[in-house]
Amino acid sequence: MSMAAATPAADTIFRRNLASFMANRLAMAAAVVVVLFVVMAAFAPWLAPQDPYETDLFRRLQPPAWVEGGEWGFLLGCDALGRDIFSRIIYGARISIFVGVTVIVLATGIGIIAGLASGYLRGWVDVIISRIVDILLGFPYLIFAIGLMAMMGPGLGNIILALAYKEWVIPARVVRGETLAVRELEYVEAARALGASPRHIMLREILPNILSPVVVVSTIRMANVIILEASLSFLGLGVQPPMASWGSMVSDGRAFILEAWWVSTFPGLAILLLVLAINVASQGLRDAFDPRFHE
Repeated sequence: MSMAAATPAADTIFRRNLASFMANRLAMAAAVVVVLFVVMAAFAPWLAPQDPYETDLFRRLQPPAWVEGGEWGFLLGCDALGRDIFSRIIYGARISIFVGVTVIVLATGIGIIAGLASGYLRGWVDVIISRIVDILLGFPYLIFAIGLMAMMGPGLGNIILALAYKEWVIPARVVRGETLAVRELEYVEAARALGASPRHIMLREILPNILSPVVVVSTIRMANVIILEASLSFLGLGVQPPMASWGSMVSDGRAFILEAWWVSTFPGLAILLLVLAINVASQGLRDAFDPRFHE
């Protein structure tokens, strides 16, 4: 009976929070921008007007279409190898979004397991996990990722591992704090009194009730991961040529910034727009779904 009553109540709360998020026009506009980037990445082969890897030295540093010497078939101009910048930005969205989503999913999964174990089991488990988290937080994120990439070598798989290696500590700290706050509540005590195993209590009783802030934090962190991926690619430690990456595209245009500003500017604007949209949408999610902001 109580479970039947709890389901409509939970559904009502979710609907109310979703309505609150949709009422936030700025957050909804940002969410639409993020969705557009995802669609652009998913349908890149059909949306890109040119082959992003085809070189044409006759079009070297060709300006955007609205500048003298430009062509509408190459809307944002061409880079130093004559490749279409607009098409490469569309394909570069695949890398940024794929790395961001993969790192966040992997890191959040590890962080949830570590945070639940640390906050519920306590004792030596909590001590070991907490010390590992403290050590990893002591290193600047970008410097840490650069060191790992220098050891493992560049590549898409390695950049995901390098970023996830430290990213998991953020959700782990959030989950640990939330678990400590609910582990002594009545419903957890009741499950423990009925003989439920620690695994059942952590995954079935505690996790569903602390998942909302974890999802919000992970969404916010995705913007940071995208910036880090672009930074590593800018330094030549991320995705390698000829694969299109926004960070490497910005790096490619450094030598021509005065004579061909479009080579670096447009991929840089793509990074700015996507990261800003994710941050604004994440703030809207936090305000709508985190109960602490409803007080």
